[in-house]
Amino acid sequence: MPDAPHDAPEATAYTPPKVWTWKQGNGGQFANINRPVAGATHEAELPVGRHPLQLYSLGTPNGVKVTVMLEELLAAGHTGAEYDAWLIPINTGAQFGSGFVAVNPNSKIPALLDRSPVAQGGEPIRVFESGAILMHLAEKFGAFLPTAPAARAECLSWLFWQMGSAPFLGGGFGHFYAYAPVKIEYAIDRYAMEVKRQLDVLNRLLAERRYLIGDDYTIADMAVWPWYGALVKGQLYEAGEFLQVHEYTHVQRWADEIAQRPAARRGRMVNRVWGEPSSQLHERHEASDFETKTQDRLAPQTPAV
Repeated sequence: MPDAPHDAPEATAYTPPKVWTWKQGNGGQFANINRPVAGATHEAELPVGRHPLQLYSLGTPNGVKVTVMLEELLAAGHTGAEYDAWLIPINTGAQFGSGFVAVNPNSKIPALLDRSPVAQGGEPIRVFESGAILMHLAEKFGAFLPTAPAARAECLSWLFWQMGSAPFLGGGFGHFYAYAPVKIEYAIDRYAMEVKRQLDVLNRLLAERRYLIGDDYTIADMAVWPWYGALVKGQLYEAGEFLQVHEYTHVQRWADEIAQRPAARRGRMVNRVWGEPSSQLHERHEASDFETKTQDRLAPQTPAV
């Protein structure tokens, strides 16, 4: 029998059983919230503020997409885009409360409840999945989504590129590189290769364009920037050196330009619960909250005795 190729993967000691069973302690730091079934685990109503748009989220890249969009709409003069942003701490399982599940049966942030129809006697509109929320808002306000057929198709193509690609970055590379309880060389290599391929896709595109579809800033940029913009600036998974992100100079330029937009800076602060206290606005209910309610401006809580 011929020798196995030198690059063949080593045999693993794990053989999948005929029927998979759930080991509740398995899954690293997310073991307490990961489960193989859907639905609510407890009763918990969602709060509702005074604005038509109610956002239930967390300042992860998927959440940032929507808060950047809302802040950009307000900056562009769309006063109807005023919103309340409520914090959903997913590490405690808040996304499995009955109220949240009613808005998003998939129990993932972000979720939006558009209560605008209520004023006319209608029912609130639930929107979940970040890409769907961006499209809903863009069409509702007629902003950041081109109307010309070719440009619209290009914009939506890059929006859905992000929706399809980011799971390889977050759930694939990020999980196995940063969060998995054991380091698996094959898994890290597999997803690192794919993430670098995706960065090369963006780098080649942005070598020829200011933004993803040309000279216009759109929901495609708002979707891609929180993931890939953060990655090339070394802000995700502490993986900048590992992935040699400095090589993607055109993505770097694009990421820096968006980061200078005041609305993008504000959007990145909303529902953020890590980093410098001045960058964290746990909940957002008024524009003035950015000046008065960031964590560095709030009185420290007295520890319970």
